[in-house]
Amino acid sequence: MSKMDKPKSYVRPMSGWWLKNPFYIKYMVREATSVFVGIYVLILLEGLMRLAEGEAAYNAWLAAMHSPLAVIFHIIALVAAIYHTVTWFAVAPKVAPIIFIGKQRIQAATITAAQYVVAVIIYLILFWMVVSI
Repeated sequence: MSKMDKPKSYVRPMSGWWLKNPFYIKYMVREATSVFVGIYVLILLEGLMRLAEGEAAYNAWLAAMHSPLAVIFHIIALVAAIYHTVTWFAVAPKVAPIIFIGKQRIQAATITAAQYVVAVIIYLILFWMVVSI
């Protein structure tokens, strides 16, 4: 078989495909924020394991959380989580099933606003729990 007999397959270039469209850039940034959220969860689980090991282990973990690197990471993780939440709240009405009350369809803005209201209520309850300790 010669080179002429082999069929050529199309190989689509994959580098930077998402940089050509603002929608895809926002999508990829949103997906990247989940990495920071995941690492933050692992850090909290580590703290929980140290708490189970005793006061000395937990105090050592807590001291490590006061380091400048840990503080910077927590700030980045907070910004990533806020961005992730805001973009999810914006897209949720598009991916959720259509919701009706009686025969009237609930508007997307109402669904988004309801998510923010519930989030604020939960944050206030958590804040109250932390402050009241």
